[in-house]
Order: sequence, then C-alpha cells, then structure tokens
Amino acid sequence: MPSAAEQLAANFNFANLGKAHELRQRILFTLGALIIARLGTFIPMPGINPAALAQQMSQQGGGLLGIFDVLAGGAVQRMAIFALGIMPYISASIIIQLMTTVFPELEARKKEGEAGRKVLNQYTRYGTVALAGIQAFGIALGLEHWGNVVLPEFAGFFFRISTVITLTGGTILLMWVGEQITSRGVGNGISLIIFAGIVARFPQVISQSLESARTGALNPLFLLAMSAFGVALVAFIVFMERAQRRLFVTYPKRQVGNKIYGGESSHLPLKLNVSGVIPPIFASSILLLPTTVASFNAQALPGWLQTFVALVSRGQPLYLLLYGSLILFFAFFYTSVVFNPEETADNLKKYGGVFPGIRPGKKSAQFIDYTLTRITVIGALYLAVVCLIPEWMYYEYSLSFALGGTSILIVVSVTMDTVAQIQSHLIAQQYEGLLKKSKLRGARR
Repeated sequence: MPSAAEQLAANFNFANLGKAHELRQRILFTLGALIIARLGTFIPMPGINPAALAQQMSQQGGGLLGIFDVLAGGAVQRMAIFALGIMPYISASIIIQLMTTVFPELEARKKEGEAGRKVLNQYTRYGTVALAGIQAFGIALGLEHWGNVVLPEFAGFFFRISTVITLTGGTILLMWVGEQITSRGVGNGISLIIFAGIVARFPQVISQSLESARTGALNPLFLLAMSAFGVALVAFIVFMERAQRRLFVTYPKRQVGNKIYGGESSHLPLKLNVSGVIPPIFASSILLLPTTVASFNAQALPGWLQTFVALVSRGQPLYLLLYGSLILFFAFFYTSVVFNPEETADNLKKYGGVFPGIRPGKKSAQFIDYTLTRITVIGALYLAVVCLIPEWMYYEYSLSFALGGTSILIVVSVTMDTVAQIQSHLIAQQYEGLLKKSKLRGARR
C-alpha cells in the first residue's frame, strides 16, 4: 500500500504550479537573481583593451582560462566584474570540508547541527574572500604580462588594486545572490548560477553548428549523428545519477510501557556517484594549469618543459590518459571525504538499525565501506567515460564541447536537483491543502 507521500509524488505534475502561489514567487525570484548574475558577466572591469583581450583569449581559450570562462558564463573572455565567478566559493567550501577531517575542532562544529553549520558557512565566506583576492591579484599580474591588454594609463599599482577590488567584490556579490536563491528561491543557488552560465552558451554553439552545416563546413548527417549521441549521453547520465545501491536495514521491536515500537524495515541508499562533478573539475584544472602558466611567457621556458607542456595539452593522448587517471583518483578521494562509514554506522546503532546478519558498530561500518568502495569503482569509471568521450572527439574531429563532459554533467545534475526541489515544494503545498480540509483544524461552527 503506497504511503501518502508516494501518492502525492505520483500525482505530481506541473499543472499544479498555477495553484502554488508561494512556489511561483520563489521561481520568479530565482529568475530575477539569475538575470542579475548574467548581467554582471557583461560589465567589463576598468583598464582593459577589449580588442587585445579578445585576441589573447582566442589563443588561450582551450586552457585553464577556458574552464573558468565556461563556469563563469563567458565573463572571463570579456574580463567582466564576475570573471572569477563562483569558483572561489566552491574551492573554499571544499577546503573547509577537507579541514573538518583533519582538525577535531571543525569536526566537532560539523556535528553541532544547525549552529555548527552556520559557523562553518561563515568560515567558508572568509575563505572565499581570501581566495578571490589571491586569484584576482594573479589575474592582474597575468594581464600585465600580456602587454597591450592593459591600457597604459591604468598599468601599475592602480590597476592591480582596482582589479583585486572589482573581481573580489564581484565574487562576493555572486556568493550573496547564490545564498539568496537557496533561501528565498527554489534552492541550489550556487549550482544554478553555474548552470545559467553554461546554458547561456548553448544558443551560440547551436547556431554555429547549424551555420557550419549550411555552408558545407560540417556534414549535416554527421551533425545529426552528434545530436543523437548528445541525447543518448544525457539519458545515460540521468540513469547513472539516479542509480543507487540500497542496503536493507531493520529496526527491532522494543516495548515502552504498554506500547510496542519498531519492527520496521527500511534501506540506506548509497549513490553510485557520491563525488558529483568535483573530480572532473579538479582533474582538468590540474592538467591545464601548466599550459596556462606557460602561455604567459612561453619563449622563456626551456626546451624540455615546452615539450612536456605540448604533450599534456588538451586533446593529446597523454592528456587523455592523465585526465582519466585523475578523475578516478579524485572520485575515490572526494567520496572518502564527504561520506564517513563509521559515522553512518554509529547513527544506525543509535537508533537501533541493523543490517541483516551483520553486527552493529565496527562490522556495519566495514560493510558500508566495502559496499561503497565497489559502487565507487563503477561511479568513477562512469565519470571518466562521460568526460573522456567529448575530449576524444575534440582531439579526433576538432569538435569543441566547451568544458566537455563536465558541462553536460553539471547541466543534467542541476536540472534534476531543481526539478526535485520544485516537486518537494508542490508536495508540501498539497500536504497543507489536505490539512486545511481535514478535521485536524477543528470542527467549523
């Protein structure tokens, strides 16, 4: 017999949006906030020569700056006030997560619930400001090395200070907008900002592909085959992102007074891909860092270093091999950071949950760790395949997929999460409607 929540979820449809006044307000607020985030990618920072910047970016678009440009929604190639995007915030949050596993004080904060989460969020904000300032200063120095990109009257100390203030302020504003979307919108504010930046590039890519097919530069049948491949890839990502391994959990009966509690069964869901899109982003950032740094002063590099940079350039066989290996490594590493089998086993033991045939405590933690390791192998291979196929096509057929499989992963996963958030709001609204009609509100007179 399905539960009430399952019945409401089965009856879910977007026609109910017309009846959800609060949800409409949240969606409109989210759209307005995303428009503000997009407008900031078109406001250039002071002291930049746009023509010289466009020429340099066309030569360096496939490096690390290309990754930042995709995640920042095209703000890097225009060197806008949102050029750093939300990446400093993501980096700071990952650093705080790593530090919670090293420092007992932060780990204790993490276990304090809502109060501890607020403290860790405040530390993340401080880290975001620090990282944004450092990255903005590095960008200022890099732009000055490009020569005519910086206008002569702005060059020097004033340009560096103004760049740090402008780019850091842009990141702080984006962080605030993302938090507002999370609290007052449909949720997932930071992810939606990245999603909007990636999706904004799709019309340009589609129009360029159609124009190439019209002029004969691209075979129309090949374009049709690539479109079918893209649809199949999205379907595969959706299937794998929804896949999970369910561990059966039972709760024994216990008597409290004259009443008997427990005797129920449930399951512990383990996602196939716990690490999300973090491994591809980390892997590509590390691999493209040497080529990006070398591009600022390529002539001064020794011959062996120039050869190495050429071998690890995007699309090269060594790049593909290292890229896949790093994705596998970060998938296991980040999963071990965000998921603690011992803590999960302790929580199950606290509430009386046991796995059939396995003792609570240490044995349960070992069972969870063993199962999680096996499914992480499949999840890591899935991430590597999804990210390597577009990179191979870029190398073989010179087809650019912007950030490759990472951008597709972000778009699909954020879309699924956003739909789930909207669905939860609709279910909550339907519950409120049921309560209004029920006798729980008292008899009318």
